[in-house]
Amino acid sequence: MSNSASLTGARLWAMAALRILIGWHLLYEGIAKLWNPYWTSAGFLADSQGPLAGLYLWMAGDPGRLTVVDVLNQWGLTLIGLALILGVFSRFATLMGAVLLGLYYLGTPPWPGIESSAPAEGSYLIVNKTLIECVAMIVLWLFPTGHQVGFDAYLTRGGNR
Repeated sequence: MSNSASLTGARLWAMAALRILIGWHLLYEGIAKLWNPYWTSAGFLADSQGPLAGLYLWMAGDPGRLTVVDVLNQWGLTLIGLALILGVFSRFATLMGAVLLGLYYLGTPPWPGIESSAPAEGSYLIVNKTLIECVAMIVLWLFPTGHQVGFDAYLTRGGNR
């Protein structure tokens, strides 16, 4: 990243705070799923009406595939969240977080004509909190902060600040 694109001062800390807060959200969601022995993505996948509905129904249709999807979802959320909070492997974590959130969004997008059985938190038309968080992850990928405020600084500079 060139010096002209570097974040400094309030901008750096605001972006780092965004990274940490999204990390907290993802970490919490992952841990909540890990600790709940009855949690499964089956309902979400089976309810999918978005452009990936066929793929999601295929995943939900076999217990073995569903187990793999559940484990990847639980640990993906947990590890991405932890990486964002710590600022370690943050470029990779933000990219994977954006992909994961994009997959959630495309599962049941709030588009006209698509009705989900999951209760909505409000009335959405195209934009919902999942899409906003996904785009925020893309912004964090474009303007990484882990190399300035996080453990990435120690990985890239050998701990010399």
